[in-house]
Amino acid sequence: MVDVFLQGPYRVTQRAAWPLGHCIERYPGMLKPHFRKILAQLGKKNIHDSVKRNTLRMLQFVHIPKAHQGITTDLCLTFLADSKEPVAVRVFAMTVLANISKEVPELKNELIPLLEDQLPYASAGFISRSGKVLKQLKR
Repeated sequence: MVDVFLQGPYRVTQRAAWPLGHCIERYPGMLKPHFRKILAQLGKKNIHDSVKRNTLRMLQFVHIPKAHQGITTDLCLTFLADSKEPVAVRVFAMTVLANISKEVPELKNELIPLLEDQLPYASAGFISRSGKVLKQLKR
């Protein structure tokens, strides 16, 4: 299913995303052997927003292994800082970063100002999620 999600034509990828996301939400360990492929796909320049959104949605449910935390953090910070990214992509990236910050507390020093700077111009969904994430980060 992961291979279909990553390599299929757009329509097939889109249809594979929903069941794959629910499987990963219920069984997060299933994603572990595929981290390298998933992050490589997420790092490509011209991937469709739905692939970014669904990949980040899956990543918010799993523990990011230390070996992949750096690249995951870089990708998520890039998505979060880009105001041209869809709100769902930015919100899922925010959650992934908040999860990583539990293990890498220094990340909070970068994430908190980034979120606070974006609040005045943000959508309702972004404001809602960032409020929860900021509360979690400031504990």
